[in-house]
Amino acid sequence: MHELSIAASVVEAVLERTGEQQVSAVRLVVGRLSGVVPDALSFAFEIATTGTRLEGAALEIDEPSGRAHCRDCRSDFAVDDLILLCDCGSADVEVVSGRELQVASVEVG
Repeated sequence: MHELSIAASVVEAVLERTGEQQVSAVRLVVGRLSGVVPDALSFAFEIATTGTRLEGAALEIDEPSGRAHCRDCRSDFAVDDLILLCDCGSADVEVVSGRELQVASVEVG
């Protein structure tokens, strides 16, 4: 489960930047095309925060849809899975968003 290593990395990054402050919430952006399962990440976050200043912190996950650009017809369209076909039938598409995996904000106190 790679979500555990992702959660551990998030915890480490937040701890490095918050000093001795207690963390009450962490907000993540996890694109729907990132390959990360949000429920598994939430479970892993609970494990990774045990015994740290993040223990008990709320984890909020924003899951933006993917967007792609068709190189043939030049249209932009939404994608929520890795079947990357444009309505025009072309598979010559470029994913422009939806693979994000980042810490959006941290609440302390």
